Amino acid sequence: MAQPASITNAVGMEFVLIRPGTMVVGRFEPVYPKPGDKDVYWTDAEFKLAEKLARQDARPGFPVTIRKPYYIGRFEVTQRQWTQVMGWNPSVFQGDKLAGETADHPVENITWADAQAFVAKLNQLDNAHRYRLPTEFEWEYAARAGAEGDIPWKTIWQTAQTGTRTTNRVGQKPANAWGLYDTLGNVWEWVQDWYNDKQFADPVPPRTGRQHVLKGASFVGDVKNATYMTHAAGPANGWDVGVRIVMEVKTEK
Repeated sequence: MAQPASITNAVGMEFVLIRPGTMVVGRFEPVYPKPGDKDVYWTDAEFKLAEKLARQDARPGFPVTIRKPYYIGRFEVTQRQWTQVMGWNPSVFQGDKLAGETADHPVENITWADAQAFVAKLNQLDNAHRYRLPTEFEWEYAARAGAEGDIPWKTIWQTAQTGTRTTNRVGQKPANAWGLYDTLGNVWEWVQDWYNDKQFADPVPPRTGRQHVLKGASFVGDVKNATYMTHAAGPANGWDVGVRIVMEVKTEK
């Protein structure tokens, strides 16, 4: 039976179907802008620094095959959705911190354990589906949306929620080719994997560790970090750390 392209659950979370496929993980030679490129406003000094950092971080990639389909959140989990499931809102950017309604801003200030507790509670409330955190490879595959190599700097400037003083309402920048919003910026996103103490993922993720992986950079992040490949070690919690979750595809019995 064909799976629907998207599903919205009882909490109002919309999930997009991601089909199996192969990608090359890791950092390539980035496509950085030239001074004067249209829609990219860099000074000569900023361009030279970006070029230096990009070349410094370049490294070969390796192929990864995603063998099973899965659904992933079209948006980062919002404060509204978190509160509806958990009954409390840990976010720093709410109430007096921001003028206006923040229910549709991403939830933040959460630990990896908080994210796991959210998934567990959601599974209790909605036994028609099974939810979990994405693996790092699942997250990157969905974020790339078929793109090969590194992301052009111009695309980062046009789509990433970076360089602001607060979180932003989800979905304000253009979606990627598979319909996912804010995979670059707004808040860092927890994934299942342990951190490997390197700039990028290894072909075989570590089985143990001290910290878990964050993906996607945040609103306060350097634009250099807003790539699909980079992963960071997660803090205990952070006011720019949130989550995007996976809904598993039901298998036919």
